[in-house]
Amino acid sequence: MTLQGSHVLLGVGGGIAAYKAAELARGLIKAGATVQVVMTAAATAFVGPATFEGLTGRPVHTGVFEDVHRVLHIRLAREADVAVFAPATTNLLAKFAGGLADDLVSSLYTALTCPIVVAPAMHTEMWLHPATQANVARLRGWGVHVAGPGEGPLAGGDVGPGRMLEPEDLVAAVAAALADGAGGPAAGALAGRRVLVTAGGTREPIDPVRFIGNRSSGKMGYALAAEAVRRGATVDLVSAPTALPPPPGVEVHDVETAMQMRAAVLPLADKADVVVAAAAVADFRPTSYRDQKIKKEAGGLGSVELTQNPDILAELGASPHRAILVGFAAETDLEEERGRDKLHRKGLDLVVINRVDMADAGFNVDTNRALLLTRTGGRREVPLTTKSEMAAVVWDEVEALLAPAPEVGT
Repeated sequence: MTLQGSHVLLGVGGGIAAYKAAELARGLIKAGATVQVVMTAAATAFVGPATFEGLTGRPVHTGVFEDVHRVLHIRLAREADVAVFAPATTNLLAKFAGGLADDLVSSLYTALTCPIVVAPAMHTEMWLHPATQANVARLRGWGVHVAGPGEGPLAGGDVGPGRMLEPEDLVAAVAAALADGAGGPAAGALAGRRVLVTAGGTREPIDPVRFIGNRSSGKMGYALAAEAVRRGATVDLVSAPTALPPPPGVEVHDVETAMQMRAAVLPLADKADVVVAAAAVADFRPTSYRDQKIKKEAGGLGSVELTQNPDILAELGASPHRAILVGFAAETDLEEERGRDKLHRKGLDLVVINRVDMADAGFNVDTNRALLLTRTGGRREVPLTTKSEMAAVVWDEVEALLAPAPEVGT
């Protein structure tokens, strides 16, 4: 991909991966760009400004009080066709998401109106911290391109997610962002779309005290709803019982049973552009309900006759109103085989397959790993990450499905 004739702003943060930023600058220039480097004070402890000046042939700026009379950060922001921040440290991401502007790099970020790429780089614990994940989600919602991080060797001999992408991959990300043309923190990628998300685990009452339920906490569905709002969508969340606070900006429809969920979902789905069915809906319900508590002494719970619930997801897949339909498959074995079967049998566009027999993924935890399959043959494995970041990955895939097909011959 070419950057011929473009002006790229490269912001270098204070992490060990700053050494890769020098190779990134070289790659951007090789792709045809003019590169202007700005550095945080911490970044200069890893790589000297002279390195970048030698590579780019341009002075490197490190302080907001340089050329005060020319208002340096505004001038540099207006010159840029595209900006990339690499490495984007935990601190930089927090500043960008919070609107802080206490040095040249963060002040410059707040003045940008061009496409922006951030390349996170940090230790795994810092990447998985809820604050970092929330900041990344907010940036994505503003239209910022988040490139990486990858998984591999980190500083200090550690290994895991948090490694900055390789320079050649970042050159491609910068070129793609420039070609995409979306400028700065803008309306989210789902602006104008109506989204329906289901979440939580339904409860099928036996008597006023007891019910048949499952282990779903609703965390994945709530993360999906919150991420959709951040990307600009109008979101309806049909929620079975959870202990979670409602995501800001989401209209919540509370239900308890599978039949109640069906009654809420079907009319909302008719108005939706995308339906994401993350709820764990009970397959069966008690055939009869006792309106008085069953006494154990009477042996009334010796057996409970069950009736099969309607398959809401299959109904949606067969509906003449064809929203993009995303389903989840909670599996303990043969996950890909079973996931592919569900994808085709229920008429889904995308299925997210979770292994729920692992302690660090699935029910009642904040992390997840998944395999994503699309009806067009796409396959994407997502290693262990937070449910917030998993939600971002799912919406990335949905946005690709929503994108218009290229015209023949283009």
